[in-house]
Amino acid sequence: MRTSRAGRLGQYVALLAYLAFLAFPFLWLISTAFKPPRELGSLHPTWIPKDPTLANFRQAFDEQPLLQAALNSLIAALGAALIAVLLATPLAYVMARHRTRLARAATGWVVVSQAFPLVLVIIPLFLVLKNLRLINSMPGLVMVYVVWALPFALWMLVGYVRAVPPELEEAAAVDGAGRLRTLVSVTAPLLAPGIVATALFAFVTAWNEFFFALVLLKTPEKQTLPVVLTHFIGAEGVADLGPLAAAAFLATLPSLVVFAVIQRRITGGMLAGAVKS
Repeated sequence: MRTSRAGRLGQYVALLAYLAFLAFPFLWLISTAFKPPRELGSLHPTWIPKDPTLANFRQAFDEQPLLQAALNSLIAALGAALIAVLLATPLAYVMARHRTRLARAATGWVVVSQAFPLVLVIIPLFLVLKNLRLINSMPGLVMVYVVWALPFALWMLVGYVRAVPPELEEAAAVDGAGRLRTLVSVTAPLLAPGIVATALFAFVTAWNEFFFALVLLKTPEKQTLPVVLTHFIGAEGVADLGPLAAAAFLATLPSLVVFAVIQRRITGGMLAGAVKS
Protein backbone atom coordinates (compact mmCIF):
# COMPACT_ATOMS: atom_id res chain seq x y z
CA MET A 1 0.00 0.00 0.00
CA ARG A 2 2.79 2.44 0.89
CA THR A 3 4.61 1.59 -2.34
CA SER A 4 1.43 2.26 -4.32
CA ARG A 5 0.87 5.61 -2.62
CA ALA A 6 4.50 6.61 -3.12
CA GLY A 7 4.31 5.69 -6.80
CA ARG A 8 1.10 7.65 -7.26
CA LEU A 9 2.60 10.64 -5.47
CA GLY A 10 5.65 10.42 -7.72
CA GLN A 11 3.40 10.43 -10.78
CA TYR A 12 1.58 13.54 -9.58
CA VAL A 13 4.87 15.30 -8.86
CA ALA A 14 6.21 14.40 -12.31
CA LEU A 15 2.97 15.60 -13.93
CA LEU A 16 3.08 18.92 -12.07
CA ALA A 17 6.73 19.39 -13.02
CA TYR A 18 5.90 18.70 -16.66
CA LEU A 19 2.99 21.15 -16.60
CA ALA A 20 5.21 23.80 -15.02
CA PHE A 21 7.82 23.15 -17.71
CA LEU A 22 5.20 23.65 -20.44
CA ALA A 23 3.58 26.69 -18.83
CA PHE A 24 6.79 28.60 -18.01
CA PRO A 25 7.49 30.01 -21.52
CA PHE A 26 3.89 31.13 -22.02
CA LEU A 27 3.62 32.76 -18.58
CA TRP A 28 6.94 34.53 -19.08
CA LEU A 29 5.75 35.69 -22.51
CA ILE A 30 2.64 37.23 -20.95
CA SER A 31 4.71 38.91 -18.25
CA THR A 32 7.13 40.33 -20.81
CA ALA A 33 4.32 41.64 -23.01
CA PHE A 34 3.05 43.91 -20.22
CA LYS A 35 6.40 45.16 -18.93
CA PRO A 36 7.65 48.71 -19.68
CA PRO A 37 11.13 49.12 -21.24
CA ARG A 38 12.86 49.85 -17.94
CA GLU A 39 11.65 46.55 -16.46
CA LEU A 40 12.65 44.62 -19.59
CA GLY A 41 16.23 45.79 -19.11
CA SER A 42 16.30 45.14 -15.38
CA LEU A 43 19.02 42.90 -13.96
CA HIS A 44 16.48 41.47 -11.50
CA PRO A 45 13.41 40.50 -13.56
CA THR A 46 10.14 39.73 -11.82
CA TRP A 47 7.23 37.51 -12.76
CA ILE A 48 4.59 40.19 -12.23
CA PRO A 49 5.22 43.57 -13.89
CA LYS A 50 5.56 46.33 -11.31
CA ASP A 51 4.12 48.91 -13.68
CA PRO A 52 2.06 47.01 -16.32
CA THR A 53 1.46 48.81 -19.59
CA LEU A 54 -0.23 48.31 -22.95
CA ALA A 55 2.40 50.34 -24.77
CA ASN A 56 4.03 47.21 -26.19
CA PHE A 57 0.78 46.19 -27.89
CA ARG A 58 0.24 49.67 -29.35
CA GLN A 59 3.82 49.75 -30.60
CA ALA A 60 3.50 46.28 -32.12
CA PHE A 61 0.43 47.31 -34.14
CA ASP A 62 2.05 50.58 -35.16
CA GLU A 63 5.26 48.94 -36.40
CA GLN A 64 3.89 45.91 -38.24
CA PRO A 65 0.65 45.00 -40.10
CA LEU A 66 -0.41 42.40 -37.55
CA LEU A 67 -4.09 42.39 -38.47
CA GLN A 68 -3.39 41.72 -42.14
CA ALA A 69 -0.85 39.05 -41.23
CA ALA A 70 -3.33 37.43 -38.84
CA LEU A 71 -5.97 37.42 -41.59
CA ASN A 72 -3.53 35.77 -43.98
CA SER A 73 -2.68 33.12 -41.39
CA LEU A 74 -6.36 32.53 -40.69
CA ILE A 75 -7.18 32.04 -44.38
CA ALA A 76 -4.26 29.65 -44.85
CA ALA A 77 -4.99 27.67 -41.67
CA LEU A 78 -8.75 27.34 -42.24
CA GLY A 79 -8.26 26.44 -45.90
CA ALA A 80 -5.64 23.81 -45.09
CA ALA A 81 -7.71 22.30 -42.27
CA LEU A 82 -10.89 22.09 -44.38
CA ILE A 83 -9.24 20.61 -47.47
CA ALA A 84 -7.09 18.18 -45.46
CA VAL A 85 -10.14 16.82 -43.63
CA LEU A 86 -12.22 16.53 -46.82
CA LEU A 87 -9.42 14.56 -48.49
CA ALA A 88 -8.32 12.50 -45.50
CA THR A 89 -11.73 11.24 -44.38
CA PRO A 90 -12.62 9.06 -47.43
CA LEU A 91 -8.99 8.02 -47.92
CA ALA A 92 -8.72 6.94 -44.27
CA TYR A 93 -11.95 4.98 -44.64
CA VAL A 94 -10.58 3.05 -47.61
CA MET A 95 -7.24 2.40 -45.90
CA ALA A 96 -8.91 1.19 -42.70
CA ARG A 97 -11.60 -1.00 -44.26
CA HIS A 98 -9.54 -2.53 -47.09
CA ARG A 99 -6.43 -3.91 -45.41
CA THR A 100 -4.58 -4.93 -48.54
CA ARG A 101 -0.84 -4.85 -49.07
CA LEU A 102 -1.22 -1.54 -50.86
CA ALA A 103 -3.12 -0.09 -47.92
CA ARG A 104 -0.48 -1.31 -45.45
CA ALA A 105 2.28 0.12 -47.64
CA ALA A 106 0.43 3.44 -47.84
CA THR A 107 0.06 3.52 -44.04
CA GLY A 108 3.77 2.85 -43.61
CA TRP A 109 4.62 5.58 -46.10
CA VAL A 110 2.40 8.01 -44.20
CA VAL A 111 4.36 7.38 -41.01
CA VAL A 112 7.76 7.51 -42.71
CA SER A 113 6.96 10.74 -44.53
CA GLN A 114 6.64 12.57 -41.23
CA ALA A 115 10.37 12.08 -40.69
CA PHE A 116 11.30 14.09 -43.80
CA PRO A 117 12.88 17.46 -42.91
CA LEU A 118 11.39 20.61 -44.39
CA VAL A 119 14.63 21.46 -46.20
CA LEU A 120 14.41 18.19 -48.13
CA VAL A 121 11.01 18.98 -49.66
CA ILE A 122 11.10 22.75 -50.05
CA ILE A 123 13.03 22.76 -53.36
CA PRO A 124 10.72 20.27 -55.17
CA LEU A 125 7.67 22.07 -53.79
CA PHE A 126 9.07 25.43 -54.89
CA LEU A 127 9.69 24.14 -58.43
CA VAL A 128 6.20 22.63 -58.67
CA LEU A 129 4.55 25.83 -57.47
CA LYS A 130 6.73 27.88 -59.83
CA ASN A 131 5.54 25.82 -62.80
CA LEU A 132 1.95 26.27 -61.62
CA ARG A 133 2.56 30.01 -61.11
CA LEU A 134 1.50 29.79 -57.46
CA ILE A 135 4.61 31.29 -55.87
CA ASN A 136 3.78 34.25 -53.63
CA SER A 137 0.10 33.33 -53.54
CA MET A 138 -2.25 32.17 -50.83
CA PRO A 139 -3.63 29.21 -52.85
CA GLY A 140 -0.07 27.94 -53.30
CA LEU A 141 0.63 28.19 -49.58
CA VAL A 142 -2.63 26.43 -48.75
CA MET A 143 -1.72 23.64 -51.18
CA VAL A 144 1.63 23.15 -49.46
CA TYR A 145 0.01 23.10 -46.02
CA VAL A 146 -2.51 20.49 -47.18
CA VAL A 147 0.25 18.28 -48.59
CA TRP A 148 2.22 18.62 -45.36
CA ALA A 149 -0.73 17.95 -43.04
CA LEU A 150 -2.42 15.20 -45.06
CA PRO A 151 -0.15 12.25 -44.08
CA PHE A 152 -0.59 12.77 -40.34
CA ALA A 153 -4.30 13.53 -40.82
CA LEU A 154 -4.65 10.19 -42.61
CA TRP A 155 -2.79 8.39 -39.84
CA MET A 156 -5.06 9.92 -37.21
CA LEU A 157 -8.32 9.20 -39.01
CA VAL A 158 -7.39 5.61 -39.88
CA GLY A 159 -7.29 4.84 -36.16
CA TYR A 160 -10.69 6.47 -35.62
CA VAL A 161 -12.24 4.57 -38.55
CA ARG A 162 -10.95 1.25 -37.23
CA ALA A 163 -12.62 2.01 -33.89
CA VAL A 164 -16.04 2.16 -35.59
CA PRO A 165 -17.65 -1.32 -35.49
CA PRO A 166 -17.96 -2.75 -39.02
CA GLU A 167 -21.29 -4.30 -37.98
CA LEU A 168 -22.91 -0.86 -38.21
CA GLU A 169 -21.87 -0.54 -41.84
CA GLU A 170 -23.00 -4.09 -42.58
CA ALA A 171 -26.41 -3.27 -41.13
CA ALA A 172 -26.60 -0.18 -43.35
CA ALA A 173 -25.67 -2.29 -46.38
CA VAL A 174 -28.46 -4.75 -45.54
CA ASP A 175 -30.88 -1.81 -45.54
CA GLY A 176 -29.74 -0.95 -49.06
CA ALA A 177 -27.25 1.89 -48.39
CA GLY A 178 -24.30 2.17 -50.75
CA ARG A 179 -20.67 2.84 -49.78
CA LEU A 180 -20.98 6.61 -50.10
CA ARG A 181 -24.28 6.74 -48.23
CA THR A 182 -22.85 4.53 -45.48
CA LEU A 183 -19.80 6.75 -45.14
CA VAL A 184 -21.86 9.97 -44.99
CA SER A 185 -24.79 8.81 -42.87
CA VAL A 186 -23.31 6.13 -40.60
CA THR A 187 -19.53 6.36 -40.33
CA ALA A 188 -18.97 10.13 -40.60
CA PRO A 189 -21.15 11.07 -37.58
CA LEU A 190 -19.28 8.56 -35.44
CA LEU A 191 -16.00 10.00 -36.70
CA ALA A 192 -16.95 13.56 -35.67
CA PRO A 193 -14.53 13.70 -32.69
CA GLY A 194 -11.70 12.36 -34.85
CA ILE A 195 -12.51 14.76 -37.69
CA VAL A 196 -12.55 17.68 -35.25
CA ALA A 197 -9.24 16.61 -33.72
CA THR A 198 -7.70 16.22 -37.18
CA ALA A 199 -8.97 19.63 -38.28
CA LEU A 200 -7.54 21.15 -35.10
CA PHE A 201 -4.16 19.56 -35.81
CA ALA A 202 -4.13 20.86 -39.39
CA PHE A 203 -5.24 24.33 -38.28
CA VAL A 204 -2.63 24.67 -35.54
CA THR A 205 0.11 23.30 -37.78
CA ALA A 206 -0.68 25.80 -40.54
CA TRP A 207 -1.19 28.69 -38.12
CA ASN A 208 2.23 28.21 -36.50
CA GLU A 209 4.15 27.27 -39.67
CA PHE A 210 7.05 29.56 -40.54
CA PHE A 211 9.49 28.00 -43.01
CA PHE A 212 7.19 27.45 -45.99
CA ALA A 213 5.61 30.88 -45.59
CA LEU A 214 9.04 32.52 -45.42
CA VAL A 215 10.23 30.88 -48.64
CA LEU A 216 7.04 31.04 -50.70
CA LEU A 217 5.64 34.46 -49.80
CA LYS A 218 7.63 37.52 -50.80
CA THR A 219 5.08 40.34 -50.81
CA PRO A 220 4.77 41.93 -47.33
CA GLU A 221 0.97 42.18 -47.69
CA LYS A 222 0.71 38.39 -48.13
CA GLN A 223 3.02 37.29 -45.32
CA THR A 224 1.62 35.28 -42.43
CA LEU A 225 1.86 36.12 -38.76
CA PRO A 226 4.90 33.95 -37.87
CA VAL A 227 6.90 35.62 -40.66
CA VAL A 228 5.84 39.12 -39.60
CA LEU A 229 6.98 38.39 -36.03
CA THR A 230 10.55 38.13 -37.29
CA HIS A 231 10.38 41.77 -38.35
CA PHE A 232 10.66 42.78 -34.70
CA ILE A 233 14.27 41.54 -34.81
CA GLY A 234 16.69 44.10 -36.19
CA ALA A 235 19.44 43.62 -38.74
CA GLU A 236 22.00 43.11 -35.98
CA GLY A 237 19.91 40.40 -34.32
CA VAL A 238 18.67 42.64 -31.50
CA ALA A 239 15.00 41.98 -30.74
CA ASP A 240 12.51 44.67 -29.83
CA LEU A 241 11.53 42.49 -26.89
CA GLY A 242 8.41 44.25 -25.62
CA PRO A 243 6.50 44.54 -28.93
CA LEU A 244 7.75 41.10 -29.97
CA ALA A 245 6.36 39.51 -26.81
CA ALA A 246 3.07 41.36 -27.22
CA ALA A 247 2.69 40.27 -30.84
CA ALA A 248 3.71 36.68 -30.03
CA PHE A 249 1.16 36.57 -27.20
CA LEU A 250 -1.60 37.69 -29.56
CA ALA A 251 -0.44 35.12 -32.13
CA THR A 252 -0.91 32.25 -29.65
CA LEU A 253 -4.47 33.21 -28.68
CA PRO A 254 -6.33 31.77 -31.72
CA SER A 255 -4.89 28.29 -31.20
CA LEU A 256 -5.81 28.40 -27.51
CA VAL A 257 -9.33 29.64 -28.24
CA VAL A 258 -9.95 27.00 -30.91
CA PHE A 259 -8.76 24.23 -28.61
CA ALA A 260 -10.79 25.56 -25.67
CA VAL A 261 -13.94 25.63 -27.78
CA ILE A 262 -13.71 22.07 -29.12
CA GLN A 263 -11.78 20.25 -26.39
CA ARG A 264 -15.02 19.11 -24.70
CA ARG A 265 -16.19 17.51 -27.90
CA ILE A 266 -12.86 15.76 -28.41
CA THR A 267 -12.82 14.50 -24.81
CA GLY A 268 -16.44 13.39 -25.02
CA GLY A 269 -15.74 11.45 -28.20
CA MET A 270 -12.74 9.75 -26.63
CA LEU A 271 -14.77 8.68 -23.59
CA ALA A 272 -17.64 7.50 -25.76
CA GLY A 273 -15.28 5.41 -27.84
CA ALA A 274 -13.74 3.88 -24.76
CA VAL A 275 -17.05 2.41 -23.54
CA LYS A 276 -18.40 -0.73 -25.18
CA SER A 277 -22.02 -1.64 -24.93
